[in-house]
Order: sequence, then C-alpha cells, then structure tokens
Amino acid sequence: MTPFVVIGVLLGLIVGIAIGYVVRKSVGEKQIGSAEMQAKNMILDAQNTAENLKKEKVLEAKEEIHKLRSDYEGELKSRRSEISKTERRIQSKEENIDRKMESLEKRENNLVKKEQSMIEKHKEIDAYLEKQIAELERISGYTKEEAKHLLLQELETDIRKEASEMIVAIENEAKEEGDKKAREIITTAIQRYAADQTTESTVSVVSLPNDDMKGRIIGREGRNIRAIETLTGVDLIIDDTPEAVILSGFDPVRREIARIALEKLIVDGRIHPARIEEMVQKATKEVNTIIKEEGERACFETGVHNLNPELVKLLGRLKYRTSYGQNVLQHSIEVATLAGMMAEELGLDPKLAKRGGLLHDIGKSIDHEVEGTHVEIGVNICKKYKESWKVINAVEAHHGDVEATTLESMLVAAADALSAARPGARRETLETYIKRLESLENIANTTKGVDKSYAIQAGREIRVAVKPNQVPDDEVPMLAREIAKKIEQELEYPGQIKVNVVRETRATDYAK
Repeated sequence: MTPFVVIGVLLGLIVGIAIGYVVRKSVGEKQIGSAEMQAKNMILDAQNTAENLKKEKVLEAKEEIHKLRSDYEGELKSRRSEISKTERRIQSKEENIDRKMESLEKRENNLVKKEQSMIEKHKEIDAYLEKQIAELERISGYTKEEAKHLLLQELETDIRKEASEMIVAIENEAKEEGDKKAREIITTAIQRYAADQTTESTVSVVSLPNDDMKGRIIGREGRNIRAIETLTGVDLIIDDTPEAVILSGFDPVRREIARIALEKLIVDGRIHPARIEEMVQKATKEVNTIIKEEGERACFETGVHNLNPELVKLLGRLKYRTSYGQNVLQHSIEVATLAGMMAEELGLDPKLAKRGGLLHDIGKSIDHEVEGTHVEIGVNICKKYKESWKVINAVEAHHGDVEATTLESMLVAAADALSAARPGARRETLETYIKRLESLENIANTTKGVDKSYAIQAGREIRVAVKPNQVPDDEVPMLAREIAKKIEQELEYPGQIKVNVVRETRATDYAK
C-alpha cells in the first residue's frame, strides 16, 4: 500500500471522527437542553402546587381561628349574661332584706314603747283592783277566795240545771223532726260530704350530710343545679335551711324522680352533669317500675282484672298523688272496696261497682299535665282505653257533675264520700284498735259520777253506767255531753262515736 493511500485513509478516519464528534455533541446538547427544560417545568409546577397548598392551609387555619374566637365570644357573652342576672337577683334580695330590716326595727321600737305603756297601765289597774277588793271584802265580810268559791258554786248549779233542761228540749225536738227528715239528710250528706281540695303537697325535702354538699349540688357557675332542673323539670330551692334541699314541683312523679336521683348523687359523691343524667335515668326506671307494681297491686287487691296496661300504669302514678289528706291510690282502693260491698248487699253488680270505684279518680294521675278537671280528664282516659259506658258514667258522676244513670254509679259517689269516715275504711293494727278502745273507756271512767263504761260496736259506741246517788236524772244529758267533748278533744277516730249514759234506779224491800 502506498503512503498516499495510507495518508488518505488516516485523513478519512480523522474527518469521520470529527464529523461524528460534532454530530454526537449536537444531538447530546439537544437532549440535555430538553431534559433541563423538563426539570425546570417540574420545579415550577411543584412550586405552584406548594404555594397553593400553603394558601389553602393558611385559609383553613384562619377559618378555624375565627370559629374558635366566635364560640369563645358567644360562651363569654352567655356567662356574662348569667353573672349579670345573678348579680341583679342578689342585689334585689339585698334591697328586700334591707327594707325588711328597717321595717322590723320600726316595729321593734313601737313594740318596746307599747310594752312600756302597757306595763304602766297594768300597774295602775292592779293598784286600783287591790283597793276595790279590799273595800268589797270589808263590806261583804267574805275574803276574796270565799266569795269566789260561793259565787262559782251557785253559778255551776244554775248553769248545769239550765244546760240539762236545754239539752233535753233540743233532743226531744230533734227526735220529733228526725223521722221525717232522716232520709233526706242522709242522702244530702252523702252527696255533699266531700269538699274540693284547696292545697296539696308540692315540695319534697332531701336531707344532706352537711351544708358543704349544697355547694357541690350547685356546681361551678350553677351548672349542676341547672342540669338537675333541666333533666327532671323540678325546681331546687337551696336556702338557709340547715342540711336540707327542697324540691318544688306540681308533678309528683317528676318530684319523686328528682328526689331519688339527688339522694343517689349524694351517696355516690360524684356530682357533675354527666353523672346527674345517668342518675336521673336510673331513678326514672326505678319509679316506672314502682308505678307498674303499685298499679298491679291495686288491681289484685280489689279484684279488678283485664285493665289496659296503660290504665294500670296511670293507677300506679296515683301512689305519688295526695288528695283530702289521703293517698289517692289508697283512697281509690277503699272506694272500690266500699262500692263492691254495698253492691253485693243490694244485689247489684259488684264487679262494675269496683271497677268504677277504682277508676273514679284516674284523672288525677295526669291532671298536672293536661288541662281540665280530674273528672273530665278521667272520662277522656276511660273513653280512650275503651271502658264501658257504665264505668265512664261512674267516673263522670262521682262528684255530681252529671246525673248518675246506673245504681252502681250512685254507689261509687257514696263510697267516695264515705271513704275516710266509714268504720273500717282506714285500716289499723289490732294493737292500735285495742288501744283506742281502752282509751275510750278510760275517758269515760275518769269522769266524775261514772261507775262503769263499756266500748261496744267496734268502738262506735260507749255505754256508760253512772252512780245514781251522785248523778241525778236532770244531769244525765250534761254528763253525756261532757264525755263526748272529752272524746273529741283527746281521741282521733273516723266517723262518730255514740255516748249512751244509763242511770238505773233500784228499790229494795223485804217481806216479813
């Protein structure tokens, strides 16, 4: 191979390498430039995304801060309002106390002046009386005690005689008119016996272990007492009464729930809104169970069956209701028993009479929640639970609001009036019964002129035998009246007690 050929080949190789290098460099620079552009675009996108996320988070944080600030300001405003109300109430009470103190001071000053004036007048009167008594003793020749004894003795004799004559005359007049008006009086008395109730218990008292418990019941800023009142619907009265809290409310069932819940909280010791809600729920279940059991007991005791379960619950609610000083549930049981007994004696339907008697006051179970009289409410309840028209008439007519259309309805009205006064309507133990009879006989035996006495007719009558040599015939009515007055003052009993005084005249002679 010639040198020129070799040189040509070498030159060709060099040119080729140079061309390849230039081409490769050009292509590489283009690829690198493209990659750099992509990287820059990605960085810009990432920066934009980060900036957007940052702005969103800042906005969310601002909104959260604004919301928290609004909630705080609302709560702060509410608390300030409550504090302001509390301050106004305290200020009003202080002003009332100041006015009362001023009034009491004025009264006290007036009383002191009047007392001094009265003391001076009494001294003057005593001195004058002493002079008059001394003058009377000198004129009459009797001392003060001797004259008083003589005068009283004469007055007693005259008054006893006149009183005995008057009693005999009144008794004779009453006997003459009695036979004519007896039926009318008995009928009118049965229908007019019961009076409307004017007051009833609307408060319950819960005892506290100490006065520090009052602060725990109130709670911080009053949150505990508000929770109790809101959950039970009963007002809590926390005053200066030592170791006691008063529950006030017209609904006796709610008041009982509040009482049980508060007693449980006091025993537990943990008093806060969540615990209060838990205890109120437990007390509600407990009271509902008692209501159901008491309603079933009343039905079982009176023999009234097939009542709607809701009626049984309403009957149980009467356990917490009082009327005429009686528990209404016990009163309803007594009325049912009385009406059933009278229906059996008259040959009527005792089951109907008992059912009407048991349900006659059913309206009182919810009369604090529903408008209207307890008679109207009771009629609506009986209609709602499909009671017969005869039972509805017994409920409607037991206070004479409408005319009784069945004899059983009349018996229910009579039993309602006689519930508290009928002998045996108020159950008592054998010990109490015997004690009452003994007390009755002791009252008669301690009266002057009585020889022996016997309580008969289950304590409805006392038969008294007097000493004939000490009590003349004209003083027997006065003695009977005296014993009757003693019984009225010293004994408590339903109905009335007859005092029968017997004076026996005996003549003895011998045939010789």
